[in-house]
Amino acid sequence: MNAFKKYLLLLIIILPFAIINGCNKEKTDPKAEATASCEGCHTDYAHLQAVFSPDTAAPAGGCGGEAPHFEPYDRVFMGGDGYEAYKTTGHYQIGCTGCHKGTDNTGDKVLAHSGDFVRHPSVFNEQTCGNCHRSIVDNFKTSIHQGTGQKRKVAIRSGFSGSEDFDKLPAHQIEGYNKNCATCHASCGDCHVVRPPIAGGGLTKGHEFIKTPDMVSVCVSCHVSRGGHAYLGAAPGTQSDVHLTKAGYKCIDCHTGSELHGDGQKVEQRYAYSKLPTCTQCHPGLEQKNMYHTVHYKDFNCQACHSQDYNNCGSCHIHGEGARVPSYLGFKIAVNPIPDIKTGFNFTVVRRTLGAPDNWEKYGVPQYANFNALPTYNYASPHNLLRWTSRTQPVSEKSCSYNCHIRNEGGQLVNKDLYLFQEDLLIWEQQASTKITVDGKLPPSWFTAKQ
Repeated sequence: MNAFKKYLLLLIIILPFAIINGCNKEKTDPKAEATASCEGCHTDYAHLQAVFSPDTAAPAGGCGGEAPHFEPYDRVFMGGDGYEAYKTTGHYQIGCTGCHKGTDNTGDKVLAHSGDFVRHPSVFNEQTCGNCHRSIVDNFKTSIHQGTGQKRKVAIRSGFSGSEDFDKLPAHQIEGYNKNCATCHASCGDCHVVRPPIAGGGLTKGHEFIKTPDMVSVCVSCHVSRGGHAYLGAAPGTQSDVHLTKAGYKCIDCHTGSELHGDGQKVEQRYAYSKLPTCTQCHPGLEQKNMYHTVHYKDFNCQACHSQDYNNCGSCHIHGEGARVPSYLGFKIAVNPIPDIKTGFNFTVVRRTLGAPDNWEKYGVPQYANFNALPTYNYASPHNLLRWTSRTQPVSEKSCSYNCHIRNEGGQLVNKDLYLFQEDLLIWEQQASTKITVDGKLPPSWFTAKQ
């Protein structure tokens, strides 16, 4: 048999096996290959819809109401302009597992999110963000966004001395705090990558890292019931703050990064923080601007004349029916409750707080051990300032004090509602808040009927 016939015979023998083997070979699914990585999965919207796990808990709620709901696949989808911008940054070069850990290069959702997977890396900012942003992370330990002031009050009313004792509270009470009160206190990512929990959570712009957070979707989401609600003029009968309407200021124009991130100096409450803005930084020499300022500069803080009515509420039943004194617009001037921190004036605007003796009843603490250690009205700085308010607007042919001094008209005390008196307190508030009421601390002539 010549060489050609040998080759032909060999081909006849081998070819059927090659065909059979080729037919039996498992075909590769291009779709599976495309989603076999973190990025591949999270940039494929249809795939995320196919594999998502439904939520097992309601969205976070808070003082501003219930959080909006975003579907799980919408919260983790990387797409749009934000994703394209993200791909051009150094954060993208780190890679998904560089921050989130877990397992890359797999299409198995369980495997990808197994082991040391971290859903929110900035919660562990020492090991993640701190690798490149060490000074910010170190200072953030003292940021007012850590909830230090709130933890301080809970600890003091529980019989301890301050925020450093918060971890000594019963475990169930701490659990309640984390579930109900900490939904706004942020880590780095809650401002710069994702929406805060109270805003619904999830990626803000396709995983883009946003240096300056959006005022409405980030800042106001957490500060809605007080700062944002007032600043935007959301309440019926109120106007937007003059700093918004006249200057177009956003939060960051006054509250700078060094304030929000912390400066490394520990404080026990937010008004003690050294980086807070003051009116005089932009308005120097206020005490000489007009006779009203000159006369009352050492009596009242600026908001006592220039703020509108603002949100108040009180007596929160944590994880129960919520605030039992529902949100209401009000205005009260009281004795300065923090004269050692906010110095230079005797009276200030105050806001009713959520503090109540049985705040933690649903978490195994029937009553605070030392509830009366702090008043139920806090020092307040409403962000709804106007030049002309119901107290500063002149009334024709009336004295300058007509709108704000208490006066006795035939036995009727006019303007008394502007001030916090003992009779304004609920029974359970009285012992805690009597010390800041104005009873006996205003000029006696205000209460004398004119002859």
